[in-house]
Amino acid sequence: MSAVDPAGPDPSVTEAINKGNAVVFLDVTLGEGDNAALLGRIKLELFVQDCPKTCENFRQLCTGEFLVSEQPTGYKGSPFHRVIKDFMLQGGDFVKGDGTGQRCIHGGSDTFADENFLHRHDQPGMLSMANSGKDTNACQFFITTAKADWLNGVHVVFGKVLDAESMLTVRKCEAVPVSNQKPRIPLIITECGEL
Repeated sequence: MSAVDPAGPDPSVTEAINKGNAVVFLDVTLGEGDNAALLGRIKLELFVQDCPKTCENFRQLCTGEFLVSEQPTGYKGSPFHRVIKDFMLQGGDFVKGDGTGQRCIHGGSDTFADENFLHRHDQPGMLSMANSGKDTNACQFFITTAKADWLNGVHVVFGKVLDAESMLTVRKCEAVPVSNQKPRIPLIITECGEL
């Protein structure tokens, strides 16, 4: 007999999936090893209908479906390397861990073109691609912690934080002490996947 969740399926996840979108998660810890403390889970709705290529890149890097030398490759074990209070959290550099690494699932290059700018940085909790200029999307992403409209038309918004509990985890990450925008205590994505 299989275990059944007495609370039933998460309605926010079900609603997102019923709209044709995907839902992924990032479990974030503060610190590493025995001293690590779980801050919580960030559930993210991916706007698959509007940004299929960008969303598939992010989804596969969450699930480990993307293989390099036959090894699952992606966000698991990578840091949020940049935190700016009242602006955003940036992560996803599983290549170098410092904001300089690039890799994507789309063969032939480490980067891919801006898909579109349909969605805007109009509120906290928007999921967007970090880049180093036009058409340089790879693995790095950021989550806004405030409205950031100057980024509209420059960075591709492809998802959003799904619920209040997830946004609370984002706020906990935002509150971590930093030095030159780098968390003084590592913020690590310890587990990630698709719901």
